[in-house]
Amino acid sequence: MNLFSDIRLLIIEAVAELGREGVLPLGIDAEATRITVEPPRDPQHGDMSTNAAMVLGKRTGTRPRDLANALAGKLSRDSRVATTEVAGPGFLNLRLTNDSWRRAICSALSEGSRFGRPNFGEGRRVNVEFVSANPTGPLHVAHARGAAFGDALANLLAFAGHEVTREYYVNDGGAQVDVLARSAYLRYLEANGASVEFAPDGYPGTYLIPVGEALKDLYGTRFVDRPETEWIDRFREFATNAMMDIIREDLSALGVRMDTFFSERALYGTDRIEAALRELDSRGLIYSGKLAPPVGRAQEDWEPRQQTLFRSTEHGDDVDRPIRKSDGSWTYFAPDIAYHFDKIERGFDELINVFGFDHGGYVKRIRAVVDALSGGRIPIEIKLVQLVRLLADGKPVMMSKRSGTFVTLRELVDEVGADVTRFVMLTRKNDVALDFDLEQVRHQSRDNPVFYVQYAHARIQSVLRKAGNAGFDVNDPALSRADLRRVGHDAEFALIRKVCEWPRLLDLAARNREPHRIAFFLSELAGTFHSLWNRSKAEPSLRFLQQHDPEGTNARLAVCRATGIVISSGLCILGVTPVDEMR
Repeated sequence: MNLFSDIRLLIIEAVAELGREGVLPLGIDAEATRITVEPPRDPQHGDMSTNAAMVLGKRTGTRPRDLANALAGKLSRDSRVATTEVAGPGFLNLRLTNDSWRRAICSALSEGSRFGRPNFGEGRRVNVEFVSANPTGPLHVAHARGAAFGDALANLLAFAGHEVTREYYVNDGGAQVDVLARSAYLRYLEANGASVEFAPDGYPGTYLIPVGEALKDLYGTRFVDRPETEWIDRFREFATNAMMDIIREDLSALGVRMDTFFSERALYGTDRIEAALRELDSRGLIYSGKLAPPVGRAQEDWEPRQQTLFRSTEHGDDVDRPIRKSDGSWTYFAPDIAYHFDKIERGFDELINVFGFDHGGYVKRIRAVVDALSGGRIPIEIKLVQLVRLLADGKPVMMSKRSGTFVTLRELVDEVGADVTRFVMLTRKNDVALDFDLEQVRHQSRDNPVFYVQYAHARIQSVLRKAGNAGFDVNDPALSRADLRRVGHDAEFALIRKVCEWPRLLDLAARNREPHRIAFFLSELAGTFHSLWNRSKAEPSLRFLQQHDPEGTNARLAVCRATGIVISSGLCILGVTPVDEMR
């Protein structure tokens, strides 16, 4: 049950009725997509506010306040609407009857974890590609944010009815894995007693020491002082597999499970790159030419070369993109084209890529190639994840013993736990920079966002356990039959209204691909619950459990349990454990 959606439909019906009466043009209800119904910023203004009169007034030339008054007359006839008020230039504020909110709480109890679930996904197949870090070392803190965001987004879309595939693109075909092989070779030499020095572009982290030792165990001194051509292929494969094992373990520690690991190297020598380019060529999008110098680069510093190019500008890109170099080798973009062609051929209805913010320059070219290869049939959305600044004692944490240059995902999870890591990573919109304060999350206080929400859930579970031990039936079917007219205090209704915002919030979060909205909402809901809890210490009539008032207790337990259902559902979407007890 989504009260906000129900009232929005009521408003659209009222608009259609005004059209039939000649007050508005017939068919004006077709503009309904622009009508919103949401909680007003100031609760004193009512339960819900709609922009319907503002939107339709501009469209029809009708004064918004006049239209708002006409809508108010229609809406006030509905049994769910207690009062209507026109505000400002034409906003319409509504107050619903208390029984309307009570029925929504009963719906939460009868639907359980399905409460508020939007089903607009309708089984559409969505590929969510995220993390996709180069397999050259362990994941770092920024990858942790991309992993938490991508996994929560996949959970959210699945909850909304999509069939979701979580995918990791293994960049094991570029020059970076050759550098990895050479770095592993140095650790191999070191394991054989040699003194080594890493190149400036090498990977000196200690995580390659076990790889070097394993290579020594496997090959002994066989490749010591041998030319690179004899060992690089073996060492590349061995080191890449070792790094992917580490990455899988890191993701598992964060609670992330990938459905598919797709290897870039698997595209080479299989005609899959050529097949993708033939598809583009059949559409007239491949040609041989020379590119102009990049913006900001002096003409004299640029040497134009004949290259094979993709007409990406015909699909929204800024410049055409090279796919084959003048020496005949592929550019880095060619396997990206083949990879996305493979996604399209696998039958996905929608693609979502989660990139680090430093990959913003890739957005237009990837959109262009998906649009070209699918004939505009398959949408792709690219989400950019901003950087994370890790703080300790108010100062940035810069170094890691394991990597030598960055703090790893695993070190962060080992320090504060997967639940804390995931929740904090989702407390800001993905494209906004994030400060992760280690001291803040070590303290069990209101300033610790995940503790504050989990503590609310634990308190609810404690109330239900005590009530069950006292002889109350705390099963959802029994609580759904409670007489909710026994709850009517403003503090109780503040919590009821907040719980009933959950379906609207879920719909918005899923449609906009914004799981951070759930973290925000859970923090607000937990705050409303804690406020009622603290107030009940001074006002005994607000306490959830009162032996002398069994009917009132059942009603309050119903509200308590509905709150717990929402908190649990929200935390599960974020991939965070809804704990029953705090230690």
